[in-house]
Amino acid sequence: MKKLFIEAKYNKKVILPKSAFSKLPKTIGVFTTVQFIDSLTDINKQLEDAGIKVKNFKPQHAKYKGQILGCNITKFDDVDGFLFVGDGYFHPIALSIKNNLPVFTYNPFSKKLSELDKDIVKKFQLKNTIALKKYYMSDNIGVIVSTKHGQNKLKQALEFKKKQEEKGKKNVYILMFNDIDFESLENFPFIDCFVNTACARIGYDDEIRIHKPIINIEEIENLN
Repeated sequence: MKKLFIEAKYNKKVILPKSAFSKLPKTIGVFTTVQFIDSLTDINKQLEDAGIKVKNFKPQHAKYKGQILGCNITKFDDVDGFLFVGDGYFHPIALSIKNNLPVFTYNPFSKKLSELDKDIVKKFQLKNTIALKKYYMSDNIGVIVSTKHGQNKLKQALEFKKKQEEKGKKNVYILMFNDIDFESLENFPFIDCFVNTACARIGYDDEIRIHKPIINIEEIENLN
């Protein structure tokens, strides 16, 4: 089946508040989502006119410089902090954790600029630590696999299953979805913990409400 990806763009000008410039680091990495990517050149100019050095990185899988995707946030060098233009905490939290640098957010809808609260990051890290400990204590693991293009990591999931079962400590069950229905995960009461191989946001998002912990597979493999 053929797929068509349509980029939905924000059609208004993004204007940073003048009060923001004195709060931002002197060398800053600027990221945004595809919705605001057409505004990035103008955002860069606003910052540079205020004497701030701007860097736009092009992470793996991104189509544009300065575009951020949840699955490819890594460590970015030679900046003092980051500015994320968009809404929500998912991307700013990931930037903060991976880089341990100040992260500022500007929401074009609310027109508010703020520095990411460290308590929000600590809350996520605590949740992640609890999920990781639960994983190590669990015998039955459900591995969430997406069939969606760009998110399908079935090979990684099968390798993970083989490795864990060779150790003889865990029973691993592969659960495949096109659209992941989190309520349906409740149909597997024998599973103690879920490992996510689909969109990284699943392991981060507080809005996902199920009664078992979920942790991204990268969090486990990075420690082994």
